Amino acid sequence: MLPLVAVLPGCSEPKQPAAPPPAFVEVVTVAAEAVPNIVELPGRIEAVRTAEVRPRTDGIIQRRLFEEGTFVREGTPLFLIDPRDYRAQVQSARAVLERAAAARTNAAAVVRRYEPLVSRRAVSGQEFDAARSELRQAEAQVSEARAGLSRAELLLSYTTVRAPISGRVGRAEVTEGALVSATQTNALTRIDQTTPVYAVFTVSSAEILNAGERARSGEVKVAGLNSVTVKLTLENGTTYGPAGRLDFTGATVAPETGTQLVRAQFPNPEGTLKPGEFVRGRLEAGTIANGIAIPSRSVQFRGEQASVSVLQQDGSVVSRPVTLGEMIGKRWIVRSGLRAGERVITEGWNRVRAGGKAQVKPAGGAASVPAGAAPAPATAGGQPGPPSAGAPTKGN
Repeated sequence: MLPLVAVLPGCSEPKQPAAPPPAFVEVVTVAAEAVPNIVELPGRIEAVRTAEVRPRTDGIIQRRLFEEGTFVREGTPLFLIDPRDYRAQVQSARAVLERAAAARTNAAAVVRRYEPLVSRRAVSGQEFDAARSELRQAEAQVSEARAGLSRAELLLSYTTVRAPISGRVGRAEVTEGALVSATQTNALTRIDQTTPVYAVFTVSSAEILNAGERARSGEVKVAGLNSVTVKLTLENGTTYGPAGRLDFTGATVAPETGTQLVRAQFPNPEGTLKPGEFVRGRLEAGTIANGIAIPSRSVQFRGEQASVSVLQQDGSVVSRPVTLGEMIGKRWIVRSGLRAGERVITEGWNRVRAGGKAQVKPAGGAASVPAGAAPAPATAGGQPGPPSAGAPTKGN
């Protein structure tokens, strides 16, 4: 028993397990740079030109001369109104003109006969003046008859309803046998010119005022209205290929909504964009001189709130809420919440907690810092890196 008793006093208390070393993370150092000033707005597609085709005379529709939904050129016949009554009016007006022309010829002959007789006093001056007056009246009647004939021919031409503009024609609102009138309010059909098209957006007047102040202060640099490019996202989430440019901003504010109109023009060679279609526009309104952009993989979302993990100089991790702008490629534009020089964790933020410790992965690690970012130090807070797996350790 003595040897055992002698050994027991030499035993030490069991050691507590060592705390795990700080997790390795990858960081990117935030730097101010020129980033695009992106504004996203909802909008609708509108035709550049729209014409409602209406009758300009009264009558019965005899035929529809176009195929619904096709492209028609300006002047293409669309409807034929019964022309028989108007042809008869043209013939009547032509007869009136011929009768007036005959009366003018007779009056002119009388004046010619009287001219030599007046000098010989064979015809009185009063008779000669009356003959010349009748000639002038006959000429006026000819002009009136000619105008009546032109009017009748014009009404006859209105019996063929033609396309006022080139574009895609809609469906016919009337059928053969329908009675139409020049004073009716409903259109026969509609034509939309959709090459190119307009995308019309609404933006609050407060945002326009803020944008003007940022441009005047130099925070945002915009060359001009025509330099603002716009890209569209369609209703199914796809991006429309050709980009457009702003060409108009409204001069008034809608009192009901407090918004102004902003319009962009887009090429539409394939007819992909259709009037009335809902779209979302991404307006690249110049550049932000000292903007901040971070990799998208560094952003964490809880509902609609975005945050990032910031590695401080002492190696502690802080969760920082940020306000995001638009995504450019694989980077988020940060509007507020970060300052230049701070280190944002891009890889490994899911292995650390706010208030915990972390250290930067050595430069020889598998992961790499994104192009354009400042290189991160080898360790967090200047602490040495972890010992290698094969290095010997000192015993207790």
